[in-house]
Formats: sequence, C-alpha cells, structure tokens
Amino acid sequence: MRIFSAVLALTLVLLQYRLWLSDQGLREVSRLQAAVDTQVSANREQAERNRQLVAEVNDLKVGLTALEERARSELGMVGSSETFYQVVTAATPAPSAPAAPVTARIQ
Repeated sequence: MRIFSAVLALTLVLLQYRLWLSDQGLREVSRLQAAVDTQVSANREQAERNRQLVAEVNDLKVGLTALEERARSELGMVGSSETFYQVVTAATPAPSAPAAPVTARIQ
C-alpha cells in the first residue's frame, strides 16, 4: 500500500509540474488567451470598417448626393450650371520692378 501511495504522490507531483511549469501548461493557455484577445480586437475594427463600407455602398446605390460628392472630390467634375475657377499660386516670388526706367536705344 505504501508503494501505491508513493507512486500516486509521484504521479500527482509530475502532473502538477506539467500543469504549472511546462510550456504546454498554464503559460500556453495564457499566451493563447492573449492571442485570442488581440484577434477579437482586430475583428471588431474590421467589422466597424465593413459596416462603414456597406453604408457607403448603399448610399452610392441609392442617393445621388454621395455619388456627386465623390465625382467632385475624386474626379474633379463640375456641374453643368457651374463655373470652375482655378487659382494658381506662384511657386517663386514675382520679380521686383527695376529701379530705373529702361529705354530702348536705336543703333
């Protein structure tokens, strides 16, 4: 009976070692739980992005305002009753006026 108790105690100790200290025990469970939490967070972000894209697609299919806005911003389109003015700023400063008037000479 003592041998059976000793073997049973040794087995219990080995199982506890495997549970608490080995790489396949609680450390692995903890690592996997962190990976699951990270993936759940990424899935939430993607679900929100998908929701926004579905709303945009529905708006483009149904409403003309979103289509018009996209045509204006991305394609630079102008309505038929509108006038387009483009203001161009100079990349270099304008040259200054000469100090003295210049006259042409005949040679």
